Amino acid sequence: ERALSSPGTVMRRRLPWLLLSLLTVFLAAATVDLFEGTLARFSALAVLLPLILGQSRITGAQSLAVALRGLFLGEVQPRQWLSIAGKEFAAGLVNGAVVALVAAGGVYLWSASTGLATVAALAVLFSMLVAAVTGALVPLALRGLGRNPARASTLLFTTLADVVGIFAFLGFAAAMLQ
Repeated sequence: ERALSSPGTVMRRRLPWLLLSLLTVFLAAATVDLFEGTLARFSALAVLLPLILGQSRITGAQSLAVALRGLFLGEVQPRQWLSIAGKEFAAGLVNGAVVALVAAGGVYLWSASTGLATVAALAVLFSMLVAAVTGALVPLALRGLGRNPARASTLLFTTLADVVGIFAFLGFAAAMLQ
């Protein structure tokens, strides 16, 4: 597909990926379903879930964009994955810690619950850390496998970010708030 491809070409090229994306959303939904009892006991978790997912998606999208740019400009090669992962881990850790502290403050002001604020902070930190690393590694892995990273990186990364973010948030909640 090109920028000026016909609408028919665009639909034929994108529809299979959109259908695959729908299947991955069901995977994320199944992850939420694992914690149905926790959500039923602590309905505030449902309100805060978009906070966790939004932060991890943005973090990973930033890493993904930089990795794709580096691949397409020839600045990086898949064999450099370890140094790129290390850089993203460090950035994800620092950025995640700052955002987690701010998020914890906001959650505490909203809920007056230190437990909920702690759960949100841990989930933000963990999911941002994982998203930073996987956002960069997914396109490198696809290129290393001889696949076009522009086509599937977003789908694969978003699935990982959603499942990890949901599992982290609701898993920490189930462990700490029970």
